[in-house]
Amino acid sequence: MIIPEKKLSADFVVVGGGLAGICAAVAAARNGLKVILVQDRPMLGGNASSEIRMWVCGAHGKDQKEAGILEEILLENYYLNPSLRFTIWDDVLYTVVHRESNITLLLNTTVEKVSVENGSIVSVSAWNLHSYTRYTLSGRFFADCSGDSILRLSGAEYRMGREASSEFGESHAPDHADRKTMGNSILIQLRKTDGPHRPFIAPDWAYHYTEETIPRRECMLRELRTENFWWMEFGGVKDSITDADEIRDELLKIAYGCWEFIKNHPSGHAEEWELDWIGKLPGKRESVRYVGDHILIQPEVEAGGHFPDTVCYGGWSMDNHHPEAFYYPGPPTIFHPAPSPFGIPYRSLYSKNIANLFFAGRNISCSHMAMSSTRVMATCATMGQAVGTAAALAVRHNTDPRGIWENHIEELRDTLMEQDQYIPFTTRKVSPLSLAAKVSHEALRNGHDRSFGETDNGAWIKLDSDCRYEFGKSESVHSVRIVFDSDFSDTKRMRCVEGIPADDPLRRVPGTIARDFRVEVLRSGVWTPVLSIRDNRRRYLRLNFEPTSAEAVRLVPERSWNPDADSVHIFSFEVE
Repeated sequence: MIIPEKKLSADFVVVGGGLAGICAAVAAARNGLKVILVQDRPMLGGNASSEIRMWVCGAHGKDQKEAGILEEILLENYYLNPSLRFTIWDDVLYTVVHRESNITLLLNTTVEKVSVENGSIVSVSAWNLHSYTRYTLSGRFFADCSGDSILRLSGAEYRMGREASSEFGESHAPDHADRKTMGNSILIQLRKTDGPHRPFIAPDWAYHYTEETIPRRECMLRELRTENFWWMEFGGVKDSITDADEIRDELLKIAYGCWEFIKNHPSGHAEEWELDWIGKLPGKRESVRYVGDHILIQPEVEAGGHFPDTVCYGGWSMDNHHPEAFYYPGPPTIFHPAPSPFGIPYRSLYSKNIANLFFAGRNISCSHMAMSSTRVMATCATMGQAVGTAAALAVRHNTDPRGIWENHIEELRDTLMEQDQYIPFTTRKVSPLSLAAKVSHEALRNGHDRSFGETDNGAWIKLDSDCRYEFGKSESVHSVRIVFDSDFSDTKRMRCVEGIPADDPLRRVPGTIARDFRVEVLRSGVWTPVLSIRDNRRRYLRLNFEPTSAEAVRLVPERSWNPDADSVHIFSFEVE
């Protein structure tokens, strides 16, 4: 057979392997589902991958930093990739997915068709360019994390472009609706050199700017060490999907022309830098958005998003790029204020008219103005964890996405918070056994797994000391829940430049996390180990052990990731 045809089935089919898709797949797999993750590129990561290299941005403020699966990924990157090489980052993402035995990963695989029966997707057809194989992928539930909403081939309702300000009462929207979007960016990365200055010559087909012709001159003389060149943007007046090649070609001309101008500028501010990498795949900000049971809009963002079904959150400004982008003479973007955090409702994460379709990423059910904030990747990752967890509950309760909202929304919220998804304005429920026991550090059971301003919400535990619960009688115990402090003041972003500048050291897992620790139970006056963990680099852990009787349980940190530290910082330690 020249073109093999393979049929695969799973509980949950996730289309799109960016951070939203990864977190959706991992969350569903860890909650018991068989998952197929379909990605049309040779690597995972989407806009964050080595092909595009956009920053993973999210809610403003260290107290609002995204936790959950995303923070686990970023910590694993510090462990496996301390020099923050983008090509190794790709494989960190691959490693996170590959570890999940419930996930079947299909790279280089593009969805082409969608089959629908009775208002539900039954399968998608996909083509693997690498292995020349056609796939039919069947599932009970589907999630579109592709960004471009390819599963709208199902007939799912969707929107594209900017709404008129009158439709939703959005003060920052245009007077009249249109099909314009934010543009795409091709990024470049630089390397600092010690050698002599060598002028840069752009290809003949690139633009060759002068002081008189250069757009955005104000961007050209920025400090290069922290510059990621997002303002080299184009495509908002085109169709960001069907005109993708034309947009890419224009961006390459712009990018090479800009660097030629910067490098050769008589100010000399770029003499010690050289072009190390230029992208060939533009990073996309906006294309198509689905319509769900709720459309999130600007006034709701500004009001803080206090929804009864909040399952994730944003906190980036409404960062609204002008459609003319690089060629617009005004500011390249306007950062309209948005609160950090604001809630995002579950009803914006599933389709209004296709019964088994979830979505997560820049394509959720929201207006253009709301999307200008929710589109950033850390926010999208929290959406992914929410829909992956919701899919698992839908299988468990034999219902559909809307049924989760109608009958199981509190269980979804509780499950997400248990698994380290932060939901603003909500206190996580603590296990009854922990609440009933005598605790050595009260903050460890207050239901808040992060600091807020001057409120620590945690405890510093010295190495070889402990934190503990005492029950006053023998109780049956079988698991512990632990949340370490992973230093939310560090965004854990990848570097903008290649190489490691002398003043930018290797990264390491924060010393506030216990690298080695043990959990012990007290039986008849004797402490007995039930868990011994080595080289831990996770913030959140749910650790199970054989059920046993105990009068007390304690956690003993033995070693930190900082060799000079004498203690670690713990936000939560609970027993069940």
